[in-house]
Amino acid sequence: MYHYDKSFGSRLADAVILIILLAATFISLFPVLNSLSVSFSEKAAVSAGKVTLFPVDFSLANYRTLMGDSQFFVSFGVSVRRVLLGGAIQFILTLMMAFALSRAPQRFKGRNFYMWALVIAMLFSGGLIPWYVTIRSVGLTDTIWALVLPGAVPVFNVILLMNFFRGLPRDLDEAAMMDGAGPWRMLFTIYLPLGLPAIATVTLLSIVGHWNAFFDGLILIHSVDKMPLQTYINTFLLQPAQMEDMDPETLKALMQTSDQGLNAAKIMVSMIPILMVYPFLQRYFIHGIVLGSVKE
Repeated sequence: MYHYDKSFGSRLADAVILIILLAATFISLFPVLNSLSVSFSEKAAVSAGKVTLFPVDFSLANYRTLMGDSQFFVSFGVSVRRVLLGGAIQFILTLMMAFALSRAPQRFKGRNFYMWALVIAMLFSGGLIPWYVTIRSVGLTDTIWALVLPGAVPVFNVILLMNFFRGLPRDLDEAAMMDGAGPWRMLFTIYLPLGLPAIATVTLLSIVGHWNAFFDGLILIHSVDKMPLQTYINTFLLQPAQMEDMDPETLKALMQTSDQGLNAAKIMVSMIPILMVYPFLQRYFIHGIVLGSVKE
C-alpha cells in the first residue's frame, strides 16, 4: 500500500496553522471563561482585578443574588417573547420574499426593482433620528412591537435564502407546474423541505440577533418591566436608594457581590438559551451558509 510522507515544509505549515487556530480559539473563549470565573469569585478578588481564567475565592453569592432579582426574570421573559414573536415574523417574511425574488424576471416582472430596493436599504440607512421618529410617530415605542417590527425584514437573510433557492434545479418548477401546482404549493411542498439547511441558518441568525440586541431596547423602551434582557444587563447599576428598602438578608447578599460579578452571572445565565438552541441547528449552519452565499 502506497504511503505518503509529508515533507518538512508541509508538516511545518500544518503546525503553524494549528497554532494559529488554537490561538484564535483561545482568544474567542477567553471573554467567556473570564466572565464565568468572575461570576464565581468573591467581591474583593473581582474588585482587585485578580480574576482571569479561574475563580478566586470560589463563591456562589452572585448567583444567589441573581435568583432574588425579580426584574432579571421579567426581562428574561421579555426577551423570550421577543425571540418567539420576532423570529416567527422574520421567518415568514424572509421565506416568502426569498421565494418570490428567486423567480426569473420573466415570471416576476417587478423582481429587479424589489431586489435593488432591498440592496439599497441594506447598504444605506436614513440615520438613527429618522428611525426613532418614525417608530415613535406610529406609536410603537415602549411596546414589544418596537423591538420586532423595525427589523422584520433582514435583507441579508433574504439574499442568503434567495441564492439558495436559485441554486435548486429548475426542473422541479417545471414538474410542479405540469402537475398543476401553484406558487404556494411549490413553496411549501418543494422549496421549504429542500431549503431546510439555509432556513435553519437564517433562523439561527434571527434568534441570536434578537436575543443579543440591546441598543434598540435602550432607546425605544422606557419602562423597566418591558426591557429585554440584554438591555437590562447593559443598564444595570445598584442604586443606593434601592438598598434602603431591602431586607437585611438581601442587603447582606448584595454586600457580598459587586456590579461586575453580578453582571457576569447574568451574562452566563443569559447565554444558556442560545447554548441550548445552537447544537440542534449547528449541523445546518455551515452547510446553509456555503450553499446560500454563492450564485450559479
